[in-house]
Amino acid sequence: MHLLLLGATGLVGSHVLDQALADPRVTAVTAPTRRPLPQRPGLSAPIVDFEALPQDPSTWAVDAVICALGTTIKAAGSRERFHRVDHDYPLEIARLAKAHGARSFVLNSAKGADVKSLFFYSRVKGETERDIVALGFDSCVIVRPGLIDGPRPEPRPMEQGARKVLGLLKPILPPTLQANPPEAIARTMLEAAIAAPRGVTVIPSQDML
Repeated sequence: MHLLLLGATGLVGSHVLDQALADPRVTAVTAPTRRPLPQRPGLSAPIVDFEALPQDPSTWAVDAVICALGTTIKAAGSRERFHRVDHDYPLEIARLAKAHGARSFVLNSAKGADVKSLFFYSRVKGETERDIVALGFDSCVIVRPGLIDGPRPEPRPMEQGARKVLGLLKPILPPTLQANPPEAIARTMLEAAIAAPRGVTVIPSQDML
């Protein structure tokens, strides 16, 4: 299959990229990014401006899409910019990919995503889920990890502290409260893209440990 990967330079996305390029079921990976990726066999990594996405089919004509694109409000600089990155970009690319034949979409969302949430972050995640589901992919899989247990390129002191606490408590914590390893999230997303279960599937955090 030909896979389109969004967020290939991020924590989860980089694991998806490694796993996809090593998987014989994946014949090619297109990973549009804002900064260059090292050349690797089977990988096409065009540099794109997400504010002016190319419309040509060569980028978007794929079998499946995995979206691991995301940021934080602090990194984005404003709520408006966060909404643009976490909602508008994935939705615009989902529309392009579907228009060019993609049949499945796998979205890395978040635990607690809900359009009615009182928390802005969770509400945006819920809106992204809702709007991508509404596009009508043959297969739409939403994964909802909790805290992701791995190093971030940018410092996140509160998240680092939470990971340490959860690590100490892991032997007594129920699966629903445990942090998710990024490689496990990536593996779940890749398998979902390949299996392409019909309809909408939601995978909770406890199924990605």
